[in-house]
Amino acid sequence: MAHLDPQRAAFAAMVDGWSVQQRSRNLKSKTIAPRLALVRRLVEFSNQYPWQWSAGEVEAFLASLRSGAGPVAVSTLRNYEVCLRLFLDYVTDARYGWPSACLERFGAAPVQLLHEWNSVAHVAEYEGDARRRPLSYDEVQALFDAADASVEQIRARGRKGALAAQRDAALLKVIYAFGLRRGEACGLDIQDLRHNPKARQFGRFGALMVRHGKASRGGAPKRRTVLTVPEMDWVVGVLEQWMDELRPLFNAGKHAAMWVTERRGRMSRRAVNDAFAQAREAAGLDEYLDLHCLRHSYVTHLVEFDYPQRFVQEQVGHRHASTTAIYTGVSDEYRNRLVQRSLGQRFADLGVGQR
Repeated sequence: MAHLDPQRAAFAAMVDGWSVQQRSRNLKSKTIAPRLALVRRLVEFSNQYPWQWSAGEVEAFLASLRSGAGPVAVSTLRNYEVCLRLFLDYVTDARYGWPSACLERFGAAPVQLLHEWNSVAHVAEYEGDARRRPLSYDEVQALFDAADASVEQIRARGRKGALAAQRDAALLKVIYAFGLRRGEACGLDIQDLRHNPKARQFGRFGALMVRHGKASRGGAPKRRTVLTVPEMDWVVGVLEQWMDELRPLFNAGKHAAMWVTERRGRMSRRAVNDAFAQAREAAGLDEYLDLHCLRHSYVTHLVEFDYPQRFVQEQVGHRHASTTAIYTGVSDEYRNRLVQRSLGQRFADLGVGQR
């Protein structure tokens, strides 16, 4: 049976095949779906199918994404280029049969069009929005104060939601105190609370077992144990109140999740984002700060507490030290303290007093 539109049918089969190939690598749907959508966007933009694309068409599409009222970030553009390059690698690979099939049916075969001359060069370690940064100690305190104040405001107005607000305040504090990602916080179970034999004063809150760390290249979620550090010992009281007093009020029964909702389910990632956004707005902080900035703050503050870089890297689960360095944005006060320490040592070595 002949297709009424053989080109459209071939493109649909091509995209479906690429989807299957990615699923076979254990990539998640949330990774695959945006890639397929990007390929379809290029087809719509160019009004051509992959075997008809030219380098000029692909370059025009990418250039359009950096123009107009809402240009994409450089890092986003590079990610798009990588996605399109992967798609073209697939359709030009003879093992999948698309070059010969397209040549036979349409008289043209897809080719790899993205190369070093029309791709964004990676010249900087960090290419994120410069407005996103670690929070200062005062900003962290203001965020937590705003989250706590919202509980009393809700109660004063006689409205529902005070218990959820208490939960959100505790959640934000735990995310900061352990440097968690959003998904890691959502995935915590009660059983992930750990004793640390070397820090018995923290009791059952000496560490957190993170079992839903960020996966890479289709692998399983990475695991790590995050130790409670003395500078964050206040989180022990936060967790004690949450586990012993507040969480039982949600009537979650035997639900394993540490952070539960009024409907006795696990908190969603969106709900965690909303909790941060509400506290940020109430505290009057910059709108460009997001939940991940708390993780950046944790890394920065551990460095300022003089923890070794390797310890900080293990705490946050970074594979490379360079990633931890990107997260770090120490304050001028900390750097001046290092300078004063160095000057004091230098003058001591010279046997003279420092002016």
